[in-house]
Amino acid sequence: MRMEVHVHADIPILEGVSRKQIEQALVPWLDYLDAEAVADVKSLEPEEPGIRYDEKELMLQVCWTGEIGRSFLGALEAALEQLGPFCYEAVEVDVTLYHENGEQENRLLFVGPTAQAIHEAQRRCMIEDVTALLERQFDKDRIAGVVALVNELFDRDWREKAAQPKKPERAFEYTTRPSRKHLH
Repeated sequence: MRMEVHVHADIPILEGVSRKQIEQALVPWLDYLDAEAVADVKSLEPEEPGIRYDEKELMLQVCWTGEIGRSFLGALEAALEQLGPFCYEAVEVDVTLYHENGEQENRLLFVGPTAQAIHEAQRRCMIEDVTALLERQFDKDRIAGVVALVNELFDRDWREKAAQPKKPERAFEYTTRPSRKHLH
């Protein structure tokens, strides 16, 4: 069963990382797409750049739509895990799956240099989402308590993870997000 996907992210890259290193990290994704290099990745949507590495700005820009099968997410996750150590900071990678029946599924993948950096990016995104949702009804002063609670939950979660036996540090994480329409 094939479906369509849109992947969107602006991933800041560490200074000194070469295009070749970026492409080597992205090999699982490139292999899935049967592409030799980032420049070979074309989006189904002509106005989207696909995958582009701006060496001056040290930014890996992803705005790509393509047809995929079941193993795509595994290839994307493997690529992000390999890309993590080259990231300047942790950021979200927005993945929207468009099913044949018209349903849409949104996922947020997180890529970054360390598990803690990813945890902080997840916190930032959660606070942004909760704040945006509550600001539709309440002013900022009234939602400060909710933001403090979200921060407390993330702090507790990090302490619990730190207390667990060491696991290999992953350079990406994912979560699902309520479906939203993308306009860009």
